[in-house]
Amino acid sequence: MSSKRKSSQPTLNPSRKAGSAGRPGTAGRRTAASGSTPRWVFLGSGLAVALIAVVGGWALLSGHPGTGASTAPGGPTGTVVQANGGHWTDITPDTLATMLGRKDFTLLNVKTPYIGEIAGTDLYIPYTDLTARAAQLPADKNARVVVYCRSGSESAIAAQTLIDLGYTNIDMLDGGMNAWTASGRQIIQLNRG
Repeated sequence: MSSKRKSSQPTLNPSRKAGSAGRPGTAGRRTAASGSTPRWVFLGSGLAVALIAVVGGWALLSGHPGTGASTAPGGPTGTVVQANGGHWTDITPDTLATMLGRKDFTLLNVKTPYIGEIAGTDLYIPYTDLTARAAQLPADKNARVVVYCRSGSESAIAAQTLIDLGYTNIDMLDGGMNAWTASGRQIIQLNRG
């Protein structure tokens, strides 16, 4: 037998540097687990922060208890809508129906053209005419005014106009007459217009 037997032990070639797993040419490279923070951690953290911001914003805007989205004590509960120079409160058909049982406010229909109204309506003034017909509105700028239209878009413009005119206690029927009838209530027709 020869004394030059090959050993089963690997020999390291001194001209090659061993890297990870003994592969040549990988010396000095960092792997994801070798100390640097993986990119997915940053991505996951960013997504978590974005999700918290979305959920927090939703809770604030949806009027959930404890979020500051209800009106002052004694007033109807609803979602406070910040506007230019003030705010109004969106109320539901159920809230308006309850308020009509103990009416202490002016109910204002601003839908143009006239298509009907909720029983108990005090004034019909198209939203485009509010400024010109301001003398018909309550003289007390702190008096409660509840405004509505068919769907809510014209009454939102009217609510801003009321704020511009100095009114401070404004409620708006969220969803307008569409929401009122969807809740099982009726619209009446009067000879207005």
